[in-house]
Amino acid sequence: MGLRAQTSRQLALAIWLALMPPALAQDNTTGRVFSPGYRFAQSGGEELFANICQGCHMPDALGATGAGSYPSLSNNPNLAASGYPVYLVVHGRRAMPPFGDMLSDDQIAAVVNYLRSHFGNSYSDVVTARDVRNVRR
Repeated sequence: MGLRAQTSRQLALAIWLALMPPALAQDNTTGRVFSPGYRFAQSGGEELFANICQGCHMPDALGATGAGSYPSLSNNPNLAASGYPVYLVVHGRRAMPPFGDMLSDDQIAAVVNYLRSHFGNSYSDVVTARDVRNVRR
C-alpha cells in the first residue's frame, strides 16, 4: 500500500473515531458500567474502588502479594492524614501508578473518602475537591 493510501486510511479512521459517541460498556449480569477510553466514568467512591483499586488491593482491601506487593488499605494508619492518600492517587508511588490524569478532583475525593471510612478505617474528616486541587499544584 502506498504512503498516500495509508495516510488517507488513517485519516478516515481518525475522523470516524472522533465522530463516534463515547460508549459505556455494561456488564448485564452485574449492572456495572465500564469506563471508555482514558478517563473513568464512575463518580462514587465505592464504584471507583471497585473499578480501579480492588484489582490490586483486593475487594476486601486486605492487599495482595504475588507479582508485586500491594499493601492492605484495611485498618491502615497511613490513611489518617488525608493528604497522604490524595497524593498517592494523584501522583502514584512505587508500584502504584498515578491516576491524577484519569480522575477528576471530585472522583479522587470520593474514592479517598470511601477508603478512609470503610474497611475498618473510621477517619471522619472529609477530603474535598479543593484539597485534591491543592495537591495537584
